[in-house]
Amino acid sequence: MRLTATLSLAALVAVLCPTNAAGGQPQALSDPIPAKIQPSGLVLAAEEFVRVPRTADSSDGGQTNAAYARIQFLVPVGDGSGRLVINDLRGPLYVTDERGTDPEVFLDMREQDVGFDDSMFPNETGLVSVAFHPQFGQDDTPGFGKFYTAYSTGSGSGVADYLEDDAESHESVIREWTARDPSANVFSGSSREVFRIGQFAQNHNIGTIAFNPHAEAGSPDYGTLYACLGDAGAAHDPRDHGQTLAVPHGAIIRIDPLAGDSNRRYGIPSDNPFVDTAGVAPEIWAYGLRHPQHFSWDTDGRMFIGDIGQNQVEEVNLGRPGANYGWRLREGTFASGYAVGRGPGPLYPRPATDDSEFTYPVAQYDHDEGNAIGGGFVYRGRAIPALQGKYVFAEFPRGRLFVIDTDALDADEPVEITEIRLALGGREQALVDVAGFPNTYGPGDRVDLRLGTDSTGELYLLTKGDGWVRKLVPAP
Repeated sequence: MRLTATLSLAALVAVLCPTNAAGGQPQALSDPIPAKIQPSGLVLAAEEFVRVPRTADSSDGGQTNAAYARIQFLVPVGDGSGRLVINDLRGPLYVTDERGTDPEVFLDMREQDVGFDDSMFPNETGLVSVAFHPQFGQDDTPGFGKFYTAYSTGSGSGVADYLEDDAESHESVIREWTARDPSANVFSGSSREVFRIGQFAQNHNIGTIAFNPHAEAGSPDYGTLYACLGDAGAAHDPRDHGQTLAVPHGAIIRIDPLAGDSNRRYGIPSDNPFVDTAGVAPEIWAYGLRHPQHFSWDTDGRMFIGDIGQNQVEEVNLGRPGANYGWRLREGTFASGYAVGRGPGPLYPRPATDDSEFTYPVAQYDHDEGNAIGGGFVYRGRAIPALQGKYVFAEFPRGRLFVIDTDALDADEPVEITEIRLALGGREQALVDVAGFPNTYGPGDRVDLRLGTDSTGELYLLTKGDGWVRKLVPAP
């Protein structure tokens, strides 16, 4: 397996990109994906489920700081109780249930002595994600009462596993918590740090952390914790972390949080793809990603990854151990400016013969349709039969909801994306018109739409603009 790009820059220019007749220079693509996303024909109602309390950023002047609450994930506790937890990047972790009980504060990171800090870049740092060990509710097991949070902290507040000397902005941390009473709706117990990595820039931090909920006890994947790490930020991956395997930025990592030893606070699964490869961070499970904030699994074990693009293209990828998704040499199924010797900038066509060994997206859209891709799930609930087996995901800035078929996905042959329309308050309307808030990135309002799921496979929409969690149901 190729670990780094091996072609010289000149060879890349010659091989990867067509030239114009006049000067022999590669021609940039102004519209990489001309086809427009069409309506799916499906209209779903988004019913108000629960609303979390309003919160405020810890610092003034941060981008998109007008959000009502920075809710990012809704996940089931997974202990059979029907409880759901919702995180707010600003620090609170709420608990509710599948009936929509008023949320309670389960844990507030701002009140814990763990160095929590969301001031660096309020729309990406903070309490980013939460995951419950599959044994959380099982007495007399190693994972009993244990759950994990991913969050940001100030540089130098602990000893980093990676890039301690390149943490100019902050550090991303995974922490393990052990509840004295796992059935309680207010946490009390202890915690310990599991993993820490330096961030030289304020964005492209740690994202989703999760256990595969469909892994069976006794299987190699049971109890292993996955986490996605962005390329560490700035823009255009200036450290080339996406193709540098010595550190696990721009990657999905996989660890055993309960199997630490004298060298680490966590274990490395023996079937990780690079565990025996010299010079490679053994935590890495897949790499070549820019900003994979979200991933999830279908019931058949397939992992779906949403990777946020830089210039023009957003990606849906299938997770595969050892896969290289191409960033910063690729964006979607296209060559980047770096790949053709032009540096940061627009995208270029790939050659007809591409021996790069990159893994390409199964779906993609470009920026004349929308911007950053949000989380998604393959629908396995019962309320909406028309969605059964389809992957539903978000374009989160403006709050569009997209869907793809998953029956015959093939990397490098992107399937058609269609759009789900929403009925809110009894009539069809755009989510941005209901839950939008002033956008400091550009003109117009912003929604910050994220998706969540419960233990039965039903889907929920989380909107930072108004702090509401809405449940997807059939339209009347």
